[in-house]
Amino acid sequence: MTVQSFSMTTFILSEDNGIIFEKRVPELSLSEFLCYGPQKEAGKSGKSLLRKTKDGRIVEWNVEKDDSLCTLQDAFQQVEPSLGFNIELKFDDHIVYQQDYLIHVLEAILQVVFEHGEDRSIIFSSFQPDAALLVRKLQSTYPVYFLTDGGAKIFYDVRRNSLEEAIRVCLEGGLQGIVSEVKAVFRNPEAVSKIKDAKLSLITYGQLNNVSEAVYLQHLMGIDGVIADLVQEITEAVSDLIKPSKVEEEESLADEMEEVKSKPNFSQRELSFLLKLIPELIQ
Repeated sequence: MTVQSFSMTTFILSEDNGIIFEKRVPELSLSEFLCYGPQKEAGKSGKSLLRKTKDGRIVEWNVEKDDSLCTLQDAFQQVEPSLGFNIELKFDDHIVYQQDYLIHVLEAILQVVFEHGEDRSIIFSSFQPDAALLVRKLQSTYPVYFLTDGGAKIFYDVRRNSLEEAIRVCLEGGLQGIVSEVKAVFRNPEAVSKIKDAKLSLITYGQLNNVSEAVYLQHLMGIDGVIADLVQEITEAVSDLIKPSKVEEEESLADEMEEVKSKPNFSQRELSFLLKLIPELIQ
């Protein structure tokens, strides 16, 4: 299944008369939100968008192909029905949210999902532990995954600081799985078996997932899926790595032996070595 990640940043950066404005998306009305960037009406220009780099610099919004902003309902109605959605529920890392507010936001999202999601494959995910737990309580139709960077950053909420804590959140809240930064998994490969033993699904994200060898290694580890930017390229490269050297319509025992030989047979020691080596090579 191919899944489209549908999310929105917490802030919008724009420029007006040489002055840069940073506005929180939840504080904008729908009409204000839709006035940024390219507009649906031909010949109409929206407010110019900017973006902030990791080092804090403000630069122009420059992409190969851009389109007007849309609502979740628009996405459901305009995206090919066979395409699944990963709806990431984004909240500000520096705000302590009250439960009533979270419920209000989540119920508004769920209303759109139930009215327009129809038979589409959908999962929910969030870095905000309480949001993930609440969306699971509010519905049981769609799977919910807890997002974590597994300790790459340290947060006040300890539930966000390790894969072990992520497992605990999932088990206590009845969540279906974890979406982890891939480097956290490579640093702590033992966590994969713990996650599997807990009957949870494991998906990864991160820059290393644009490297086919790193994705293939995750395939060997039993990780269920990856989120990558270069979807087609990575899919084709990994398929070439895992397909057998000889395929017959009627497989014989000899064919099966050839398939086994065509795949690397790493010992646990060798696999552990690769887990330590690959991130270093990529860096």
